[in-house]
Amino acid sequence: MRRNRVAAASDGHPVLRVRERAGERDLEECVGVLARVHQADGYPVNWPAEPGAWLSGAAVLGAWVAELDGRVVGHVGLSRSAADDAAPALWSERAGVDTEATAVVSRLYVAPDARGHGIGALLMRRAAREARTRGLHPVLDVVSSDTAAAALYERLGWELLAVVEREWEPGQRVALRCYAAPSGGADPTTSGPGTASASAPAPVAEAAAAAPVAEAAAARSATRSPRSAG
Repeated sequence: MRRNRVAAASDGHPVLRVRERAGERDLEECVGVLARVHQADGYPVNWPAEPGAWLSGAAVLGAWVAELDGRVVGHVGLSRSAADDAAPALWSERAGVDTEATAVVSRLYVAPDARGHGIGALLMRRAAREARTRGLHPVLDVVSSDTAAAALYERLGWELLAVVEREWEPGQRVALRCYAAPSGGADPTTSGPGTASASAPAPVAEAAAAAPVAEAAAARSATRSPRSAG
């Protein structure tokens, strides 16, 4: 697996890196960040009884954290598709493959005080790269009411597959926008008009050309679905 790179801070910019989530200490820090995101943005809408278990989930293929100057400020997970996932089934039908050929990007969020450094894009890039390394196609879904998050994914090149309805609780139906990463192995975070130049606001690990993006939009993806991307 490619080693994570840490950018030098000789120019005074904060140092950002993305690495694998490791151990209970990381998980505890991720829960703390999630609590701040929940308070600020309402993600997730229903605070889980066991947030650590919610982050770890089932059928996890990988999980990564973003560190800014040595502190955990963001998280993303990658999982196998589950029976009630909408995006994998849609991609499967379109591509003529089994749903097992997909991987779901989820649990994506960034601390409110760490936004503006392209962290959301970096985390998405890392999860998508892992999926492709495994021969899987990255997909995700987001509540339709979160138009800002949807705009972010589309700016990063993700393709809208469909808008579907799901019943999360008795009497509660929600609309989900289902997305798939670009076909052909294109990097969804380094293409399009949002790509940063060398004047990006902070040096970063994993992608020197990653764009500063609206992580707040992704973090506001308020959803009860245990599988939706943040």
